Amino acid sequence: MKPVLVNTTLSNSTLLLLPLLLFFNCSLSTISAQEIERTDPDRPHYYQDEKPTDPYVRVKEADKVRGPAYQFSTSNFTITQVNVDSSGNNIVGDAANEPSLAIDPTNPNRMAIGWRQFETITSNFRQAGIGYSEDGGTTWNYREPIEAELFRSDPVLDTDSEGNFYYNSLAEGFVCDVFKTDNLSIWEDKTYAYGGDKQWMVIDKTGLEADGHIYAFWKAQFSACSNGSFTRSTDEGTTYEDCATVPNNPTRGTLAVGPEGNLYACGGWNNTFKVLRSTTANDPNAAVLWDRNITVDLKGEQALYAGPNPGGMLGQVWVAADYSLTDNYGNVYLLSSVNRSDSNDPADMMFSRSTDQGLTWSEAIPINTDNDVNNWQWFGSLSVAPNGRIDVTWLDTRDNPGTVLSSLYYSYSLDGGLTWSENERLSEAFDPHLGWPNQSKIGDYNHMISDDEGAHLAWAATFNGEQDVYYSFIEPEEVVAVRPSERESQALQLSIFPNPVQSETTIQLQSSRAGKIKLTLYDVLGTPIGTIADQQFTEGGHQLGWRPTGLTPGVYYLQAESEYGELNMQRLLILR
Repeated sequence: MKPVLVNTTLSNSTLLLLPLLLFFNCSLSTISAQEIERTDPDRPHYYQDEKPTDPYVRVKEADKVRGPAYQFSTSNFTITQVNVDSSGNNIVGDAANEPSLAIDPTNPNRMAIGWRQFETITSNFRQAGIGYSEDGGTTWNYREPIEAELFRSDPVLDTDSEGNFYYNSLAEGFVCDVFKTDNLSIWEDKTYAYGGDKQWMVIDKTGLEADGHIYAFWKAQFSACSNGSFTRSTDEGTTYEDCATVPNNPTRGTLAVGPEGNLYACGGWNNTFKVLRSTTANDPNAAVLWDRNITVDLKGEQALYAGPNPGGMLGQVWVAADYSLTDNYGNVYLLSSVNRSDSNDPADMMFSRSTDQGLTWSEAIPINTDNDVNNWQWFGSLSVAPNGRIDVTWLDTRDNPGTVLSSLYYSYSLDGGLTWSENERLSEAFDPHLGWPNQSKIGDYNHMISDDEGAHLAWAATFNGEQDVYYSFIEPEEVVAVRPSERESQALQLSIFPNPVQSETTIQLQSSRAGKIKLTLYDVLGTPIGTIADQQFTEGGHQLGWRPTGLTPGVYYLQAESEYGELNMQRLLILR
């Protein structure tokens, strides 16, 4: 991969300091967990980290030093700094880490990234940082932290099917608030959502009965609840249910909603990993019961508190579900950075898959192919595109052995995780030990969302010599094959607006020649369920009004086929 455009700009002060800082950090051997002062992560003393042990330190605007923001681009990869001021400049001396990304499904140009914002690295007091883009991540807009000057941590963002954004934020006392908005410049509407440390949140966007349900879980030992580590909202975030229990309380993991509305939870547990499934979470009138509680062998335990990130995690445990209309429909995937028990490797990026909704799991395989036991693969992210492509990113020290200098790596699978593309290095190396904000870590996770064109990643790095948050778009270099029924013909164009569909919509056809065109509606499994039109059309554009009468809410596909064999298919979502 050859770079086609590089615009890497650093402030003068950073340029002077960076060689010295890199020399000092590169010359150190890898820092082990025993070489830092910490207690067992399950003891309350350690969790002073999620309390304002340092005071809020306000830095006056006039005293803030600014420099050019970092940007980088190659033929299939871009980096854009997110935590910038109103003029698009980097603020020197602050810190930003632990980002979470959300993208509007009704308008993918609208994005938001939340992060832990430190006003100055002299204090570990952090706030709910937030930035947003309305041009697909090309530029990012500055705004003050949500509820500025209040302690907030562990941001988790998501959207619902209607394009509302939600920001789950941990506050003092291990309680969480969820902020909701449809205006990315204003975040004022918040709801108490119980919560606890290392919380994660996901919103149902299946288009089925539970569309709009919000699910969240956290570490039970450090919680707003005396017992229980799970809550849900069945009224689009207006209220959250009392705390409920999750069997075995897996920790430091994530949630995912399957295409049929099943809820999956995952996390580390007893030196191994757990995946749980609930088939009742999508029923607002039923209690959330977990009918599967499966131990998954990733050949070791979750990698924590060492090497590149000695004061924090080396990444979340990730679970994701496959929505594609392929043989992999309904598959569930699991990824974590693992301290392997079968080798001396401190952290490998391990992957497993289930083809039966989490009941059985394949033998775990490493996504990284460096074959070196001295390297760290950490801060992994996992997501699945609508066409079934599985994307994995992670930070990797293989190019600088014996140090913690890390680069962003990427691999993808087109066959449900059976085979993977060659590991691809995307970024230059950076030192994650730079710019620690009075705590020895660069957060606990990065966050990725995939679409058919590529992967959108929110991540933290130190390209400016300090911790900053970046947005990247990763485009697979090979053309990703699509299902034959989804191929698009330039001679026959099909669009649907509005989409999602509530009461009615307009189907727009554009044909380059006169002839017969058939419009067939398919359900999410690819079964034809009705014909909307089968008639002659003249050359040019046509509009057909359509009402989804008698159809249950959910995902459908509309295919246009001409008598000349031209095909075009569009996905549509019918709301209740």
